[in-house]
Amino acid sequence: MLISIITMFFTGYAVGFRQTAASAVILCAFIVFSVVMTFIASGILTRTLLKGTPSSFILEMPPYRKPKIKTVVLRSVIDRTIFVLGRAITAAAPAGILIWLMANIYIGDITLLSMLSGALDPIGKIMGLDGVVLTAFILGFPANEIVVPIMIMAYMENGVIVNMSSLAELKALLISNGWTWITAVSMMLFSLMHWPCATTLMTIKKETGSAKWTVISLIMPLAAGFIICTLFSNIARLFI
Repeated sequence: MLISIITMFFTGYAVGFRQTAASAVILCAFIVFSVVMTFIASGILTRTLLKGTPSSFILEMPPYRKPKIKTVVLRSVIDRTIFVLGRAITAAAPAGILIWLMANIYIGDITLLSMLSGALDPIGKIMGLDGVVLTAFILGFPANEIVVPIMIMAYMENGVIVNMSSLAELKALLISNGWTWITAVSMMLFSLMHWPCATTLMTIKKETGSAKWTVISLIMPLAAGFIICTLFSNIARLFI
């Protein structure tokens, strides 16, 4: 998603190596920014919720043994792939049903999906986005990969999730719905900083055994994303 937005709004004028290099520089800048924000968040937590005597971290190295192919493959498939897919299905299946219902149930002449995006539009405008983008992020909570398809579905007012055939077609759709370079940057910032997906939060709850830290893991990125997007969009508007 980040690469697509960068290509559509910032490097589409270039061709060949120039486009690749420019896209790589912009993408790296956003990722470095997200790393910096991670350190800032860590510093805030250290001085607030995690304030106290620093604890030492000791990692005991396991004995080295010759790996067994069968054991490695089985652990990779069962403990990793199937485990993650199972959690994804648990979260994504109900979300798919909900998205379809919201896109196909009408109240008067408007769908539930359009009603939700309209209600969120004022908040989205403050962040440099719009209600459709916020709706897509909320409904894409079980799996972040469906955020853009939901957004396209809402803009096109389709009852099903669709994919665009080209970036040029997608750019035309976004611009026709009011997107500018400010919207594009805000979208990338919020993509990097919004809440983790449902599967990640389920894993956090399982690993920590704490509802408190699961909620903090949800709220803290959301608050940071809202503040950063709001600051950026309102400052950027002063120069246009």
